[in-house]
Amino acid sequence: MTIGFKNPARDRYNDGSDITAQATAAVVGKTFATIAGDLTAEGLPTVKTAATGGNTVGVVKYDADAGEKVGVARGSSRVITVTAGGAITAGDEVAVGAGGKAVKAAEGAVVVGYSFNTVAAGADALVSLNR
Repeated sequence: MTIGFKNPARDRYNDGSDITAQATAAVVGKTFATIAGDLTAEGLPTVKTAATGGNTVGVVKYDADAGEKVGVARGSSRVITVTAGGAITAGDEVAVGAGGKAVKAAEGAVVVGYSFNTVAAGADALVSLNR
């Protein structure tokens, strides 16, 4: 059986533990997520798209609407596809850009990982997560 997730993120190396969360607003696969608030009545963490320059809880594994459960990929040293929000060069430190996309980290930014490949905006960056 094939599950019809739209825009799925793909692992290249997985050393972490995924979590199931509930989206508080629509989220897009292959973008960074952050904690949105307290746990749901079911005990699930709540997530939303990470803010520009902010910290993350992981990478959204597929598109989900508000109120839907969604997978979040986590794990230090995990290498996963994240949509680039600008040009990134292999080896660049990565931060969260607009819409939760990966961007080259500016000086003083919260570094959430680093890129394994060189990509243009809109392409899939292979990001090794810091946590």
